[in-house]
Amino acid sequence: MNQKNKPKTIVGIGSALVDILVQLEDDQLLDAFQLPKGSMTLVDAVLSQKILDSTEGLERSIETGGSAANTVRAIAQLGGKAGFIGKISNDPMGHFFKDEFEKNQITPHLFYSQIPTGKATTLISPDSERTFATFLGAAVELTAEDIPHDLFADYAYFHIEGYLVQNQQLIKQALKSAREHGLIVSLDLASFNVVEDNLAFLREMVRDYVDILFANEEEAKAFTNGLEDHAALDWMSELCDIIILKKGPNGSYIKHLDTVFKVSAIKASPIDTTGAGDLYAAGFLFGLIHALPMETCGHLGALLSARVIEVMGPKMNDELWDTIRAEVEILKG
Repeated sequence: MNQKNKPKTIVGIGSALVDILVQLEDDQLLDAFQLPKGSMTLVDAVLSQKILDSTEGLERSIETGGSAANTVRAIAQLGGKAGFIGKISNDPMGHFFKDEFEKNQITPHLFYSQIPTGKATTLISPDSERTFATFLGAAVELTAEDIPHDLFADYAYFHIEGYLVQNQQLIKQALKSAREHGLIVSLDLASFNVVEDNLAFLREMVRDYVDILFANEEEAKAFTNGLEDHAALDWMSELCDIIILKKGPNGSYIKHLDTVFKVSAIKASPIDTTGAGDLYAAGFLFGLIHALPMETCGHLGALLSARVIEVMGPKMNDELWDTIRAEVEILKG
C-alpha cells in the first residue's frame, strides 16, 4: 500500500443513481413484488415504474444515490478531496445528479448515455430496514473504454461499490489502471445477494487487487460460505490487508494484518438505514486518508453511520454536518 507522495484524494466508481425514498406503512408491497427485505434487486424500467406507481400517496423524497456516490459525497462533506466516475443521461435526473455533486465540490467524471439516468426506488420499512428496487438505466452502460487511463493519476485511493461487479470487464480494466498509478483500492461488498451471484469473481478481485474490504454480517457470510465474526475476519484477511466487518448496533470489527480492533456502535435513534454502510466507509476512508489509527478510523465510520440513520435518506443537512465535523475534529485529536 505505497502511495509515494500523492495527494490524499479519493475517487469512487459506481452506479450514478437518483434515489426515490419511500416510507412504507408495512411490508406488503415487498411481498407483492417479491423483493427480499434488505436486499438490492435489479428491475427493468417497466417494473420500476409499477413499483413507484404502487407507492402513490406515501411519503417520499429524492436524493442522489448509489453506494460509492454516497461514500465520496460524505468524504467531501468532511472536507476531503474526492471524485466520482459514473454514467448518466442528459435528462432531469442526470442534471440533478451532476449539479448536486458539483455543489459539493466533487470532481464529476461523468459520461453520457441515450437511455435514462438510473434510479433506485428505496422502500423503507417501519423498522427502518431498506429494500432497493434498482433500475440501472444509463449507469449500466459505463464501459472500460469510457475511462481515460490517466484519470487515476491525480488520486491516491480508489473506492468501488460491489453493485458494479456485473460489469466485469469495466472493473478489471479500472483496477488495472488504478494499480498502475499506485492507488490503494477499497471495495464495499454492497449486498448479500450480489455477493452470492458473483462470488467467484468477487473473491478473485479481492485477492488480486483489493487492499480494504467492507462487509456487513450477511455479506460476509455469503462471501465466506457461512462464517461469522472472527472466523469470517480470519478467512477474509487471507485475501487482503484490511477487513471491516460491520455488525449494525453491535458495532464493527477491523482486522489489519494480524491485529483485530473492536469498535462499539454509537447510540442512535434509527429512522432509515439507507446509506449506513456507505457512510461508515466514508468515515473510515477519511480517517485513513489522514493517516489516523485504525481504531480511530472505525470510530469515524461508526459516527457517520449513526448520524445518517437518524435522518431520511443518505443526505444530511448542513447543520448536522457542522456538528459531525466538530466531532470528527475531536476524534482526530
